[in-house]
Amino acid sequence: MPASLAPLRHRSFALALSANFISSVGGFMQTVALGVYLTETTHDPLWLGLITLALWLPSLVASPLAGVAADRHDRRRFIQINNLIMAASTSVLAAVALAHRLHPWIACLLAVVEGFASAAAWPTYQSLVPELVGRDEVLAAVSLSSAQFNLGRVIGPLVAGLVLSVASPAWCFVANAVSFLVVVVAFAFVRVEHVVRAPDAASWAERMATGVRRAWSIQGCRYPILTVMAVAFTVGPFISLVPAMAIDVLHAGRLGTAWLVTAQGVGAVIAALTLPTLARRTSRALVLRLAMITVVLAEALYGLAPSLLGAAGALMLLGAGYIGVMTGLNTSVQLHAPARERSRILSLYTMSLSIAYPLGAFLQSVLARSVGLRTVTVGAALLAGLGLAAMATRAPGYWRAFASGAEGVPAALAD
Repeated sequence: MPASLAPLRHRSFALALSANFISSVGGFMQTVALGVYLTETTHDPLWLGLITLALWLPSLVASPLAGVAADRHDRRRFIQINNLIMAASTSVLAAVALAHRLHPWIACLLAVVEGFASAAAWPTYQSLVPELVGRDEVLAAVSLSSAQFNLGRVIGPLVAGLVLSVASPAWCFVANAVSFLVVVVAFAFVRVEHVVRAPDAASWAERMATGVRRAWSIQGCRYPILTVMAVAFTVGPFISLVPAMAIDVLHAGRLGTAWLVTAQGVGAVIAALTLPTLARRTSRALVLRLAMITVVLAEALYGLAPSLLGAAGALMLLGAGYIGVMTGLNTSVQLHAPARERSRILSLYTMSLSIAYPLGAFLQSVLARSVGLRTVTVGAALLAGLGLAAMATRAPGYWRAFASGAEGVPAALAD
């Protein structure tokens, strides 16, 4: 079995991955449908920035609290509870849309609820992954998780495009609500080795502070957290602004939006399935470095693309590079974070991503109103390139942090 598929030998991981894939399809159906709705009804990119803020900023509170809770309690049950909350909020969104009462502000308020639950569930699942596979399979497991997410980015928009051609966005919201329930049922059958957690009388704040200190003291955790913040703030916003690029800049309408999101997903899936093998033959640090360069160049090409076809090609390249960066950074944290504090440290990683991305999206949506989305996109690529270059050259031991492995990490993954 290829190295990239080895984690699928584990039944519980395969089950969790399959359920998350169904949820990813539903999630991207809603993302496309909601983006199309906001763009068609307002023609103001600011709403795309606001909905992104509403969905992601709750992680500022939810991620650290969830990290502490997940290190102390049953992670599977925690994931189920939060998926039930997301199913409920999405069901309300669908009901309001079917009643023709959906206003952008209502969508934003419901996004806050979903954002809290999502920010709690995601780092919890990430911290569960090493317990579902062998330690030497963590990189491949993280890549497969990225692959399923981005395969959802391929299939979800295509299905959404078909639904939107014959029905309202509300039915995409219904599909997403059902997908959350699939996760709830599937995780009832996920099995992990029982871990006896030592009693800890420290308060939540003290346990969170311990996680922060541990994350900062380990370069293999600290630098990925800082890097994901920089990439998410500068490059990441292209994701939320795709509807504006497709509809208002390229004049490609709903179908163009679906094609652009799908193009990004295709590139990401290809990268997620091939990068683990490339990393084993070379090194994780080299793959990460190449991915960073690709992200900067592809973002600039996307901003300059004169047509839908050119933009789709740039987004395929950007999707591949972006997933290479995110997978490499996430894997470094997974491998370096001590098991006792893993959920807390991963929650810090998620929080840095979840704060930087919506703030960047909101800022770029505001700037796009005055200087144009193309200018903003190319400027973001330039800023990302300068920021990554500064971090890589000025931060002591930056590349060594990604090249080195934690105690017990196989050389094939760590070199």
